[in-house]
Amino acid sequence: MALVVVIEDESDLLELLEYHLQKEGYEVFASLSTMPVERLLEEETPDLMIVDRNLPGVEGSEFVLSLRNRGIDIPVIYLSAKSSESDIDEGFLRGADDYVTKPFNYRELMHRVKAVLNRCKPQLKDIIKYKDIEIHQKSREVYIGGKKISLTKLEYDLLLELYNNLNIVLSRDYLLDKVWNNPEDHQAKTVNVAINRLKEKIDPDKNKNYIVSIRGIGYKMV
Repeated sequence: MALVVVIEDESDLLELLEYHLQKEGYEVFASLSTMPVERLLEEETPDLMIVDRNLPGVEGSEFVLSLRNRGIDIPVIYLSAKSSESDIDEGFLRGADDYVTKPFNYRELMHRVKAVLNRCKPQLKDIIKYKDIEIHQKSREVYIGGKKISLTKLEYDLLLELYNNLNIVLSRDYLLDKVWNNPEDHQAKTVNVAINRLKEKIDPDKNKNYIVSIRGIGYKMV
């Protein structure tokens, strides 16, 4: 479930935005100012922020620019009454991934939210397609060349972790920490066994090489 932060100083509008986003299945952190969001960012990384530009204390795009300057690269949609061409240009120069002017259509905004998340956070899409692999995240089903493959929960989580780090070598210790619930009870060879079982299921003929072993380090999906 994607976490969407909304910063809007009109309480009625904030409640409506929260309602529509939750109806679409998003987790929402709604705030009338930037201060609670600053505290949130110390502990979590939201998937998307919807930011009004007319905020108390700090202009919304200046707040986003300060985040960008600190290396915080969360996708942002500005939702603002500032609608001139120069305002919109300024918004994109200050870190916007999209810009919606007020008044606006809620349905259109939800489509824009989905589009930005799909573009910036492709791992959040329900159906992931890679080569001839399809990963259906809601049903936790995997298809290879259109044929459903039966995976255990651990094998599914392992495949998804590898996909989410495509072309990145993941160490055995990293995989133990991310995929196994109690990594301290397992050893590196546990990962080897699980990877081999996963490869046997998704590539029984051993000719597709979705997952490769990097000697002495770990594995990566290519």
